[in-house]
Order: sequence, then structure tokens, then C-alpha cells
Amino acid sequence: MAVPFAFLLLIVLELMSSSMLINGQRVPPTGYYPTSLLPSSTFYQSFRTLWGPQHQYISPDQSSVTLWLDRSTGSGFKSINAYRSGYFGAAIKLHPGYTAGVITSFYLSNADQYPGQHDEVDIEFLGTIPGEPYTLQTNVYIHGTEEKGIGREVKFHLWFDPTADFHNYAILWNPREIVFFVDDIPIRIYTRKSPNTFPLRPMWVYASIWDASAWATDNGKYKADYRYQPFVAKYTRFIMRGCPAYSSQYCQSVPAAPGGTFRLTLMQRLALHWAQRYYMVYDYCKDSSRNRSLYPECWMISNSASIRS
Repeated sequence: MAVPFAFLLLIVLELMSSSMLINGQRVPPTGYYPTSLLPSSTFYQSFRTLWGPQHQYISPDQSSVTLWLDRSTGSGFKSINAYRSGYFGAAIKLHPGYTAGVITSFYLSNADQYPGQHDEVDIEFLGTIPGEPYTLQTNVYIHGTEEKGIGREVKFHLWFDPTADFHNYAILWNPREIVFFVDDIPIRIYTRKSPNTFPLRPMWVYASIWDASAWATDNGKYKADYRYQPFVAKYTRFIMRGCPAYSSQYCQSVPAAPGGTFRLTLMQRLALHWAQRYYMVYDYCKDSSRNRSLYPECWMISNSASIRS
């Protein structure tokens, strides 16, 4: 017999009595903290500058990199290796104040290898105006669906100010599912339903800051205003633990949960439900203006919120 999720939510509220307190907000424990378990890599061990080198500062110990955008250009970097699975994360601090039209990103992609037919898994921070919160957008593209306008966006506000300090953001990708994490809280699971709706080809890790005035803030209502330049994004504590594209078939992906399993524990699923219940602000599967025939995973998924894409 299935346990009602309302009852499980009561459990997580009880767990929160011993949870972390961040900016007055109690964050549920997950029982699994990969950001503390996995060693971080240095910048030059894992990445190379992709564009805008003059708008990029790498610390002397290579533990952090600062990117900035002004009227002339932004900047980005890319992993040296391609991966076929793994856990990829960074601690990021965002620019405060007016950032409308500006995108700060951390994502997986194979666009350079498959132009027009690429796969992509995104964490994107959509710039905002003073008094309004940042929006964290997660997205998945398969075989060039970005060019066809078939995104799979799920958006969140955050339970903290992402401009006040560094917070950890990560993508866990394995042949079964993609899990997006914020400070070890799973906020979204995108499950493989069929090969046509899931990225299976190797991808690289990217990060960038750039001008997306056409759509980033309130569908383009607010544009980048270069009176507030430069717009700065800071990255540190890189975690690059994955199976390179041509590694042995015995290479094991980082698990999504303790004990080496890929299925989230009850505590993690309760934390996932908490994040989606209180902080999710958009779900493409619930957007009635979209053509649902383009998103078979939306009508294939379970009704359970615990596995919502």
C-alpha cells in the first residue's frame, strides 16, 4: 500500500527540527553529502578557457575562477575531458543587484561535436532586477531539440541569497537518470523513459556568463543594462568525478545515494519534495500551452511528485 505523501511530508517536517538553518530557513537533511565526500579538482586539471580569456581570472592556486561580462563580451570555460556519466559540481557566487538579461551557467553539452544535433543538461541562473529573486533554471535537450525550441525547463527560486555567499550546485548524470542538486538537496530528477528522451552520448562540462537579453528575464522584458557592468560570476570547489568517454566499461558512476545505489533514499526524496513544493515556480510538464506530444516523458511519468521530472 502506498504511503500518502502528505504523511511523508509530516515526517520531513519532524526531521527539519534537527536540520540546517540557512538565513532563517530550515533545510531538510538528506543523509548524503557528496560535496563533502568527493575531492575537488583544480582548474587546470579539469578545464581550459573556451572564450573571453581577458574576462577571466584564475586564482594562483587554481582553486577558483572569476568570469565577468561587460559590453564587449562575456567568458566561458570547458572541461578537458568528455564524460559518459558522473557527478559534476561547483560552488558559485552570483552577482548582486541589477542582472537582468545576464545568464550565469554550469552545464553539460556536446554541442561542439554535434552542432545542431547536440545534447545538453543545464543549470542556468536567470538574471533579475532589484527586489526580485534569482531564478535557477534546469533544462535538458536531446539531439538538437534546443534548436527546435523543445526545452524541458523546470525553474526554482532558492531558499537563500545566492549573491551573499558560495553555494554548491551539481548535476549527477548516469545512464538511468539525471539529478540536479543544490547544496546536496536534490531538486529535480529527470528519469530515462526511452533513448529518444534521454542524453546518452558523451558530454563535456561548461561554465559561462553571457548576455541573453532576448529571453533571460521575464521573457526578455528586462534587458542587460551595461550601466551596471561588469557582471561577475565566481566559481570554486570544482567536483569532477565521472567516467571519461573512453574509460573502461567497469567504470562506476558516482551514486545518487549512500551505499552505492542510484535510487534516492527516503530522506532524499522527502527533501526533493520539500524543494519542489515550496520553491519550484515552473514545470514544463504542467504548462498547458506546450504541445504535450513533443514531451512523451510528461505523460509517461508517474503521478508521484517524488519522481517528477
